[in-house]
Amino acid sequence: MREIELPVFPVEGGCQCGAVRYRITAPPLAVYNCHCRDCQRASGATHSMSMPIARERVEHLSGELTAFDKPADSGRTVRMLGCVRCGTKLWNEPLASPAMLVVKPGTLDDPSWAAPIGNIWTASRLPWAVIDASQVNFPGQPPDRQPLYDAWSAATA
Repeated sequence: MREIELPVFPVEGGCQCGAVRYRITAPPLAVYNCHCRDCQRASGATHSMSMPIARERVEHLSGELTAFDKPADSGRTVRMLGCVRCGTKLWNEPLASPAMLVVKPGTLDDPSWAAPIGNIWTASRLPWAVIDASQVNFPGQPPDRQPLYDAWSAATA
């Protein structure tokens, strides 16, 4: 597994039009790819990247957000938040885990450090999407994300 050099925190990000800005004050618990159909649709790509972090570590600095509640492939309801003006999806609020947010790393001002260490919902991956077998991978919803968190800790140590 490759080593990941974390930036100095805080780091900032925002939407495509610049109306919404946010700050992250501490490193995330992990960065991984999700290949579920919901994430494929939301990203318009083979997968979406996810960066779980404690809600208290994410500061919404400016701009109006719009929310959309969606039953996920896991059966749990996820609240997706994005810019009301341009529609950029910025983070999810897993309603089953209210202390967490799942930020979309591509919305960071500098996402170069946010390299994924694993994949979830690989059973839903598109046939031509490449999965790195050396990473922490799950065919569906992981029963516990701790293996992803542990892999991230090892890669950023």
